Amino acid sequence: MKAIFAHTPEEIEKILELRFKILREPWGQSKESSSDGHEDTSQNAFVEDDKGNVIACGRLQTNDANTGQVRYMAVANGMQGKGLGKLVLKTLEEKAKELGLKKIELQARENALEFYKANNYLLKEKTHLLFGVVQHYLMEKEL
Repeated sequence: MKAIFAHTPEEIEKILELRFKILREPWGQSKESSSDGHEDTSQNAFVEDDKGNVIACGRLQTNDANTGQVRYMAVANGMQGKGLGKLVLKTLEEKAKELGLKKIELQARENALEFYKANNYLLKEKTHLLFGVVQHYLMEKEL
């Protein structure tokens, strides 16, 4: 399997559906909260299964000339632990290097800290509480 970048509205819609199922629906959030409206100016990487379902995704946005941010990382239920998240993350990191970025930062949910540490991200600080229950931490990686 490999991660590819979304180029069509249909691919973006399938990515948004996975984001909703994994990152929003369990906390009673709306489907609209699955996007911040910056899909057109960001790089969305995803992995599909053999039926065309998006089973992993993540997004890279450029915050400034040197810094990118990874957001909306999600892996379908039942597919975690198979290397799909790592595949998406590495694809986004390669794109960041192509764009000339020097650093990636992200806001990791508490349950994803070990995943990002295993991919050489450094924990910087405890940050916000999403939906009043999901603790986040600022992490970064030099490219």
